[in-house]
Amino acid sequence: MSTYFWIAFFIIVPILIMHLCKKYAFLDKIGSVVLCYAAGIIIGNIHILPAGIYKIQDTFLTLTIPIALPLLFFSVDIKKWSRLAGKSTISFFSATIAVIISSSTAFYLFKDTLGDASYKVAGMLIGCYTGGTPNLASIGTALNVDPTTYIAVHASDVVITSFYLLLVITVMKGILSKFLPAFQFAGEDKESVDNSGMQTDFTGFTRDKLLPLLAALGISLLIFGIGGGLTLLVPKSIQMVIAILTITTLGILCSFISRIRKIEYTFQLGYLVILIFSLVVSSMADLSKLLTTAPTMLIYVSIAVFLSALIHILLSALFRVDTDTHLVTSIALVNSPPFVPMVAAALRNREVIVSGVLTGILGWVVGNYLGISVAYALKAIFL
Repeated sequence: MSTYFWIAFFIIVPILIMHLCKKYAFLDKIGSVVLCYAAGIIIGNIHILPAGIYKIQDTFLTLTIPIALPLLFFSVDIKKWSRLAGKSTISFFSATIAVIISSSTAFYLFKDTLGDASYKVAGMLIGCYTGGTPNLASIGTALNVDPTTYIAVHASDVVITSFYLLLVITVMKGILSKFLPAFQFAGEDKESVDNSGMQTDFTGFTRDKLLPLLAALGISLLIFGIGGGLTLLVPKSIQMVIAILTITTLGILCSFISRIRKIEYTFQLGYLVILIFSLVVSSMADLSKLLTTAPTMLIYVSIAVFLSALIHILLSALFRVDTDTHLVTSIALVNSPPFVPMVAAALRNREVIVSGVLTGILGWVVGNYLGISVAYALKAIFL
């Protein structure tokens, strides 16, 4: 099958899933994000993708989130988000504390097994789960981690966090709703009702709305170009941070321009791009890594992820952080900001997108400092 076939496939399938969710109520209850994610996992593990597909997948991953973010932000009312800042901040610090405790616990359990590598792995995971993969890589370099160890950590991270993401977009909200408060949508007006249900299809779209929507897409592409251009001026280690910060900032600033904010269906278009991202990223998940990754490292990473998730839940319950804010903050830190829109879509709550992205970016900023400092502290105290 040709390159063009797979490019069309990754675009058409999400459109088809969106249409089917609109048509069939039982599919809509499952959610288009979950369906795209499941479809991607199946496609990626039945060995039908060609050998050179990675270049296409990587291109989609490079383009989709930077283009989607501004489109999602255009319709956001920042005044409404400001009321969420307090709980988002509490959730961020709770998650950070949880990651430090869980990674340090995993270090203590495996310090005799892994020896000198144990504190380095803890540092990498703290950086990764407060920031993201760029922090994992930079801390690994800073601590002079052996390439074999790094690959084992990274492979385990991909497997475990993919499973965690799947839990979040499927069953976690239902479970946590029994312990955490429900998200309070702004006001009682029609817009709030729409936000709580979060219309994600193009119902009611007419031809006269096409040109304004294309203009919004053009603005999003321009913002993407500016963010990408600025990365050429900074060191490679912070390029992703600079790009996302720039795109987020410009997208949010555009939401203050009433003519842009009033363009209809910008959120739906951004959501469609997120579905494309969901299909592509899940098609890259190789379940066979469960069999090839060193069991010790897989357990180490599992403890870091799931113990931190448990501690984070307890702290959110203590400080009365709502379910949606808790989950979107958790994903922003564990899986990184690009996954926030996907989770917000699964939660059917676009109001938490800004909270998730901004807390995730803060995690990118502090991740290296936390990871390296805690790693050396663990080494000094226990080794």
